[in-house]
Amino acid sequence: QVQLVESGGGLVQTGNSLRLSCAAPDDIFSSTAIGWFRQAPGKVREFVAAVNRWGSGERYADSVKGRFTISRDNQKNTVYLQMNNLKPEDTAVDRCAAGDSDSCSTAWYYDNWGQGTKVTVAS
Repeated sequence: QVQLVESGGGLVQTGNSLRLSCAAPDDIFSSTAIGWFRQAPGKVREFVAAVNRWGSGERYADSVKGRFTISRDNQKNTVYLQMNNLKPEDTAVDRCAAGDSDSCSTAWYYDNWGQGTKVTVAS
């Protein structure tokens, strides 16, 4: 399995930005699609964004479209989630997950999951 480690979460005010990282120093990282999912307190897990192995085919949830950008740097074995104009409803634990080559918005597509990083947006 690919080891996934999320980082970059924190406490910010409404309207500010955060950049999450999903790192996996593994030989096969560049061959896997990466998706971001989040779960807010008392809410079900939801899809956020995904990117294919080539750094294209980006998918976004409607709730983050235009605010979040997913990208990857395979030389650094890292996928990023740039989150701009954060809102209180973005408060959640964000997890990255590794799948096959193509991006996908469904959780069952992904085999390996990180432990998560917490994002808190003050209202």
